[in-house]
Amino acid sequence: MNSLEIEVYETSESGNQLTKVEEFSPAETTINVTLDPSETFQEITGFGGSFTESSAYLLNQLSEENRNRILEAYFGDSGARYSLTRTHMNSSDFSLGNYSYAPVPGDTELENFSIEEDRGDIIPMIKDAMEISTDGFKIISSPWTAPPWMKDNNDWKGGKLLPEYYDTWALFFSKYLKAYQEEGIDIWGVTVENEPLGNDSNWDSMHYSPEEQNEFVKNHLGPTLEQDWPDVKLLGYDQNRHEELIEWVDAMYDDEEAAKYYDGTAVHWYASTFKIFADELQYAHEKAPNKYLIQTEATVDAEVPKWRNDEWYWSKEATDWGYDWAPEDRKHLHPKYVPVYRYARDMIGTLNNWVDGWIDWNMVLNRQGGPNWAENWCVAPVIVDPDQDEVYFTPLYYTMAHFSRYIRPGAKRIGFDRTDDEDLMLTAAENPDGSIAVLLLNESETPKEIMLELEGRSTDFTIRGKAVQTVLIPVRN
Repeated sequence: MNSLEIEVYETSESGNQLTKVEEFSPAETTINVTLDPSETFQEITGFGGSFTESSAYLLNQLSEENRNRILEAYFGDSGARYSLTRTHMNSSDFSLGNYSYAPVPGDTELENFSIEEDRGDIIPMIKDAMEISTDGFKIISSPWTAPPWMKDNNDWKGGKLLPEYYDTWALFFSKYLKAYQEEGIDIWGVTVENEPLGNDSNWDSMHYSPEEQNEFVKNHLGPTLEQDWPDVKLLGYDQNRHEELIEWVDAMYDDEEAAKYYDGTAVHWYASTFKIFADELQYAHEKAPNKYLIQTEATVDAEVPKWRNDEWYWSKEATDWGYDWAPEDRKHLHPKYVPVYRYARDMIGTLNNWVDGWIDWNMVLNRQGGPNWAENWCVAPVIVDPDQDEVYFTPLYYTMAHFSRYIRPGAKRIGFDRTDDEDLMLTAAENPDGSIAVLLLNESETPKEIMLELEGRSTDFTIRGKAVQTVLIPVRN
């Protein structure tokens, strides 16, 4: 059998950081993996993170050198090459405070609409990222809430959009897209509402039932976008992957009038950052097999970042919100779990169940896990100390880069056969240029030898214990 040429990049507890590995130690366990490029699944939309006001504000507090270093690390050819991103319309919890682009009550024609709030931070961050990115990237925009005056509770938190403002709120989307386009920023897609089931009114939010979402989409937002922005993608739901996902995709796609406006479904991971919810994702795909299924938000939440402590990101001490607050019947979905594994396991597991895009939440946070006006602290792949002008690239940054750098937009997930091993997860995709990326996660303490075969060629290599690996098979001449 002919030799298979590969390049191996690894991030590990032992200290590798997306390091190219060329010498391998022997391992006691051998796993056989045979790739099958003739079996193809979903086309990949991309991987990346989110432009929040908090992240953009922090970048503005750093020296120009460090600001550029972070943007290069995320978007440059030498870095993660992020290809799919997200931002918020109006404020979110990761803003410096509550704000709306439509602040004047009763302004149904939105004559006072303005994105001035974004001009000092989010817009410059996006523009600088665009300047750095060779291939460009897609942006999905999501509202956390309409301005309070359009809602039944007149509050930033909770409540519902009043039906008399459905047309105004649809117009808001169109005006937002236009304002950003005039800044030189094309928005690729929008979601109807971030987390329509709410967040217990802890921060900016607005509630819809599946039927209310359909009503707004088919009679207001859908026709507005179809007329003004026919190329902008519209994603529904935008919340967790548990059983409620089934209820929402049934509502979205069983209603033919509404279904024609939905380009796909957006999901989050907060029902469990450990369980993949494979059955629910499979169901969502089968319900709309030709539409997008994109994870639009994920983060290690309810934690304050650990500063310059790689060991913590490889330890089992991290918790998420549900570890403390989930009801008893859902506690098992929120175990203590290694942060690196949360990311790598979720990206591999969701890709293997039809998700075509995966977006992290904040790109940059401070040592407190903010700024966040609601004190909803979270972890980001890059942590900064603006007072000292210091930057810490956590192991989560390198974990994200394993996917975003080597699985490119337009790639197709491909089939494989493998030896069963409960500690090893993997997925594989063929890029548009013909190269193949194999992503591996070894959760065990011990290394494993991989015997990799592709179309009559083979090679072997080792993945260390507690490691993430990308194996890149270059294009054949």
